[in-house]
Amino acid sequence: MLDRFIARFGKETIAVLHSKLSIGERHDEWEKIRNGQVKIVIGARSAIFAPVENIGIIIIDEEHDSSYKSETTPKYNAKEIAKKIAKQSNIPIVLGSATPDINTYFNAMNNKITLLKLTKRANNSSLPNVEIIDLKQELVNGNRSMLSNSLYNSIEENIKNKRQTILFLNRRGYSTFIMCRECGYTVKCKNCNISLTYHSYERKLKCHYCGYEENVVTICPQCHSDKIRYFGTGTQKLEQEIHKQFPNATTIRMDVDTVTKKNSHEQILNNFKNNNIDILIGTQMVVKGHHFPNVTLVGVIAADSSLNIDDYRANERTFQILTQVAGRAGREKLPGKVIIQSYTPENFSIQCAKKQNYEIFYETEIELRKQLKYPPFCDIILINFNSLKEKEIKDVSNEVYKFLKQNLKQEEFKVFIPMPSPIDKIQNRYRWRIIIKGNVNQEANTIFNTCLKNIYQKNLKTTRVTIDVNPNNMV
Repeated sequence: MLDRFIARFGKETIAVLHSKLSIGERHDEWEKIRNGQVKIVIGARSAIFAPVENIGIIIIDEEHDSSYKSETTPKYNAKEIAKKIAKQSNIPIVLGSATPDINTYFNAMNNKITLLKLTKRANNSSLPNVEIIDLKQELVNGNRSMLSNSLYNSIEENIKNKRQTILFLNRRGYSTFIMCRECGYTVKCKNCNISLTYHSYERKLKCHYCGYEENVVTICPQCHSDKIRYFGTGTQKLEQEIHKQFPNATTIRMDVDTVTKKNSHEQILNNFKNNNIDILIGTQMVVKGHHFPNVTLVGVIAADSSLNIDDYRANERTFQILTQVAGRAGREKLPGKVIIQSYTPENFSIQCAKKQNYEIFYETEIELRKQLKYPPFCDIILINFNSLKEKEIKDVSNEVYKFLKQNLKQEEFKVFIPMPSPIDKIQNRYRWRIIIKGNVNQEANTIFNTCLKNIYQKNLKTTRVTIDVNPNNMV
């Protein structure tokens, strides 16, 4: 993004703000903005608070992206703050996306915001050809590899023609869990109720929630069997498989494990682009807005991983990510090809992604949401509890539940009973939640605030309570 703006407007007029800057760099950029030395501020979520005087327009690119909302307290949404600033300053705000957030598009359809459509791709390039592969059929045909025959042949052809390939798998590590085939024991994190992921290069088992790691288990601690097996697939395993099947191909991997150093994002992307590396393997980092003229093939290894999450937006997330990743292929004169591998190829979000047809997806999804009373037809309020003591968390959540049942109007709000969260323990803290459906108004806000005050007056030693309206993460 910076490269594009510098090429058009020059370096002196631009400031950048994001969390990877050092404190000194951040201070310098902040001062430049405050002193009016720059005309354009580019940044991630927190850049919305930049001290810009005489602001003229706010542009939120990839507005569907969930990272615009902060998951940590204070749980602010950069889009909501941008709307507030735009209203106060009487300026336009532009929300841009090839796959808009369902709520945003719903507002556009109801004339709350103006809808502007780009009907052609940049450079007038044509949309890539999308093929869906049924992985069940591949198994029937005896192919147990991570790559379907079609994807294998396409990669081989691409390498021969000196074209580049992106392989997308939204899971890092080598194996997603390790299990004993004898007794069924699964190796879990000692702090969180979640299985550890095997990372082959460090030969470590890691927890992606709290960072705990331990050495590889070779003997089952429960039944002392040596039948320990690795299940599931991550980017490391995919990289290894590619090296095995295409030994002469050059590869580069982009996920959280490879971009820990400063500027490592930039180095990987430049390396891929300038050194004409054959295959880029990555998680959703490779999906976002990159422009590689020589990429003609995109392979989605497992399209189902985002469909099976415990969230009403699973279909929306799947459609968005598949459409976005498909958009990396054939961006210049060369025709593009996308191969999506799935165990549920008939799912409507996968079928709509194949057609790259947002309107059909929206019409289907909005009908489902209407019937099930999900946003944008109501708000979902998530009350999260976490505590070091299991009894205390149960007592507090039941107390909150009773208070809300008594005080919220039953015809306007549906309050579900307290339940353990899908991941019921992280960093040695138990996790429970209450889900509420209804339209948040001033009266409801007052009730929620009163409820929080009542809890904090009890001076509970270990229990924390947070309230999140329309959370991004239901887990």
